[in-house]
Amino acid sequence: MTNPKEILNKLIWNHEFNIDLAEIWYKHRGAPKDTMIISGREIVKLEKSFMKTTNAMIPYHRIFKIIYNQDIIFQR
Repeated sequence: MTNPKEILNKLIWNHEFNIDLAEIWYKHRGAPKDTMIISGREIVKLEKSFMKTTNAMIPYHRIFKIIYNQDIIFQR
């Protein structure tokens, strides 16, 4: 897997995983250290170029880290 969308799709649809155990780290201008962290449970829908959450629409290119069950599974 090479991109955040593929990884998130796998965490959501593969029954071996639980999206609630994921943390998504992304760039957010104005936040402390320009970084926001959300839980996978906040994801509402994965679109073509962004994901919808309960509070925002986050472009995949802003995601720089995904942690699953305390292991880093994606980092750029």
